[in-house]
Parts: sequence; C-alpha cells; structure tokens
Amino acid sequence: MALRCWRWWHWSAWPRSRPPPSGSTPTSGGSEEVRDPADTRALRKKGRRVQMRLKPGRLIFCSTLKLQFSTQEQTPQICVVGSGPAGFYTAQHLLKHHPRACVDIFEKQLVPFGLVRFGVAPDHPEVKNVINTFTQTARSDRCAFHGNVVVGRDVTVPELREAYHAVVLSYGAEDNQALEIPGEELPGVFSARAFVGWYNGLPENRELAPDLSCDTAVILGQGNVALDVARILLTPPEHLEKTDITEAALGVLRQSQVKTVWIVGRRGPLQVAFTIKELREMIQLPGTRPILDPADFLGLQDRIKEVPRPRKRLTELLLRTATEKPGVEEAARQASASRAWGLRFFRSPKQVLPSADGRQVAGIRLAVTRLEGVGEATRAVPTGDVEDLPCGLVLSSIGYKSRPIDPSVPFDPKLGIIPNVDGRVMNVPGLYCSGWVKRGPTGVITTTMTDSFLTSQILLQDLKAGQLPSGPRPGYAAIKALLSSRGVWPVSFSDWEKLDAEEVSRGQGTGKPREKLLDPQEMLRLLGR
Repeated sequence: MALRCWRWWHWSAWPRSRPPPSGSTPTSGGSEEVRDPADTRALRKKGRRVQMRLKPGRLIFCSTLKLQFSTQEQTPQICVVGSGPAGFYTAQHLLKHHPRACVDIFEKQLVPFGLVRFGVAPDHPEVKNVINTFTQTARSDRCAFHGNVVVGRDVTVPELREAYHAVVLSYGAEDNQALEIPGEELPGVFSARAFVGWYNGLPENRELAPDLSCDTAVILGQGNVALDVARILLTPPEHLEKTDITEAALGVLRQSQVKTVWIVGRRGPLQVAFTIKELREMIQLPGTRPILDPADFLGLQDRIKEVPRPRKRLTELLLRTATEKPGVEEAARQASASRAWGLRFFRSPKQVLPSADGRQVAGIRLAVTRLEGVGEATRAVPTGDVEDLPCGLVLSSIGYKSRPIDPSVPFDPKLGIIPNVDGRVMNVPGLYCSGWVKRGPTGVITTTMTDSFLTSQILLQDLKAGQLPSGPRPGYAAIKALLSSRGVWPVSFSDWEKLDAEEVSRGQGTGKPREKLLDPQEMLRLLGR
C-alpha cells in the first residue's frame, strides 16, 4: 500500500541527513504537537485518514489509501476489550471505514471512557471533551457497550475469539511500576496512579484515605502525572470546587496541611518527562512559589542549543525560573505564597524511612546520582552519596504498566506489553491490540488515537485479504448467553446514560459539572439490578 507522509511526524524519525519539511515543527518527550489546525481540517475534508508507522521510540504520521469494502460483503463481528481512548478510537475507525462492521466494546468498569474519566485531572476539563466523540461512536447502531464484564474472568479471550471474527485488546495499563525499595509498604506511601484514581472517583480507589496532615510530600518521578498530583495537592480547594473532583477527595484536601511538595527525578533538567503546559501551570499556581536550585542548571544554556524545539522551550522556562530574578509583581506574589513546590534532580529513591514507632513514613533516603552517556542513552548512576528528605507522604509516579489478561494471550512482563507487530498479536491470528497494552504507557491521547487507527487499519487489511475467519460469527449473542449463565449482568450504554444523568443532577446543587458515583453496588441499584 502506498504511503504518503504529511507534516505530522516525530523529529527523531526524520533522517539526520535530510532537512525537515518546510514549516514543520519537531517534537519530543513522548508527545506530539499539531502546529497547524487548518491542516488537520483540510485532511478531514479530503477524507484522508491519519495513520502511524511505529518504530521503537519513533512515530511517523502518514495518510494512506482508503480500503474499499462492498456493502454486499458479510458483516464482520469485531470485539474490542477496553473503553478508554484506545478502545473507542479503534471502534470509531472500524465503523467509519467498513460499512457493515459491528463492534462490541467490553469494559470491566460499569462506566465507560477509561483514563479520560479516571486519569485526566479534574482541572483539565477541556481534555475530557473527547468524551463527546466517544459518545457518538457508542450511539452508533453498529456499536454496543457492555460494561461490568471482566474479560479473563467473566469470559475468556478464547471464547471471544470463537464468537467474533476479530478481537482487539485495548485495555490499557491498569497497574503501576513498583519502587522495589525497603519501606515501600509503609502507611503513607501510595502510587500516584492510586492517588489519581482516588480524587477522580475510580471505584477501586475510593477508600484510599491518604493522610494529608503532614507538612511535606515527596513525589517520585518527573512526568505529567507527577505534576498533576503536585498541582492537586497544592491548589487552593476553592479552585477545585467547580470541577468534577469527588466531594470526598475535596473534603480531605480542604483539611490538608501539606505546604511543600518535592518532585524528585533520577536525572537532570534535560531529561524531565513533563511538558511545558504542565510546567507553566505549576509556575503560575496561585498561592505557591517554585524552589529550583540554580546549581542544577549550570552549563545548560549552551547544551540546549541543539535539542529539539519543544525540549529547548521547556528547558529555557526551567532555566529562567531557576536563575532569573522575578519581576516586582511576581516577586510579591511569591513572597506572599503559603505553599511551595520544588524539583530535586539527580536523586534516586533508596529507602522509605519509618517513623520512630514504625507505623508511618517519616522520610525518604535518596541516592545522589550523576549522568553517564549522551542523548537517549543518558542514564543515572549512584555517586555513593545519600541524603535523607523528611516527609509524611510519598507518592510513586515512576510509570504505569499493563497486566496480562488471559493465559491464552502472550505477554512480555519485562516490557509490560502484548508482543505484536503493527498491532497483530504475535502467533495468534485474529487477535490484535492497540494503545498502551500495545506500545507501553507513553504519549498523550492523540498518540493513542493514531496508534489505534493503525491497528484498525491493519485489521481491515487482514479482513480484505481473507486472513480472518470466513462465514458468519454469532458475536454478542453467544457471549450474552455465556454471561447470563455465569450470573454476569452487563451494563449498556443507555444504562450509562442514566448514571450520567444522575451524576450531573447531583453536581448541579453545588455548581459542579457532576458528582461521580463511586460505589458499583449503588450504580447497580440505580439501574434496578
């Protein structure tokens, strides 16, 4: 199939011997920037699809020739497991580019939308607007949502493969990377993933009950999730009252005594994983001041001249914040700030320190590091020095990871992904994957969109080439019978819309967009189950 590359591309993927296309902008750090929205609209108007070819660590955005399917062909029954961005974008692309395809989306939660609902920060409502697109997909006559179904427990992947022409695993990364250091199990140590789930209303985290009576919190990791968590900890609660943060979390934050948040990274300013948008939000956060050590930025001005533009802009903002004297107005704002946040570089967690009675975290021991290697090969190695940082709360934000879903599905525990080639699960015909379980927990929602479109396109190519099972498949009719016999009661999208209306109604009294339902049993009662 002919490929014609357009202006969306990853800087590292462009040949070093050739200049980039005129007017294009390099990107880095695991996320892409679309510089010209008009180009996006033009591509849509012309009916071209945006696609991505994947190489390790590289993304190239391309438009492809459209596959043609006859309306007289059989109806392919396709199953998607997971209703987050990867699942919905996969379903959207399949429905758009095959006139007869029917797609069933299975989800273990009672409610749809995955990390858009449970991961996006409550003070970033604009990011959640993608739910409107997903809702249009779910309302299609050829799409059905089945919540409250745990694939691997309530129904197996082989059973799904028997009922459908193709199965796409898009269930994301629902676990977190462990610190694997002494003291990690102490009360007061949480994964950032669980903390985010707590304030965003993920049912399994609703009873987390973090103790915020301490003065200092430490976040291990320097990505966007780390900055989200720091921002929520330090934002004046009245600024969160009109968001969809849960009332339970808001109540705890109102009583918080946390005044200082340290965000700790193994490497230096040039290797931070957060983006400039999140950094600006932290710098401008009301009632707070930044703490950055100018010594961490020595010699950085010369070293950033050759880095890609987004990384350069980010580092320049860090450099200015750390080394330049603030203006009169900003100096006055910082002087009146009652809370502070800081970035600690070249530090790696070595041990969580217990309180005298051993019943609570009292600090964290950090190994001082230095950098070896250049470019992407730069790594942090311990110098032998250590320092202890007192704190009463430790949040680990060193990455998400996927779990194996079914013994029949190959899984790479080291990489935390399903082994695949362009979304085709290795050695399992008719089984595909998209999103984080396909490539690892990197990128932003648009990265996942493009990745999911690619998996969908590969699936449609295989269908066109006759590589998927021929003849009719029963689809959901067979699975419904299995679930019924096992006492499992799926939640439909119309059921979700009833829950959605209830949440919106509960939020209206306090001026919130919604008050999320947290208890699955209450949800089922509201649905008459």
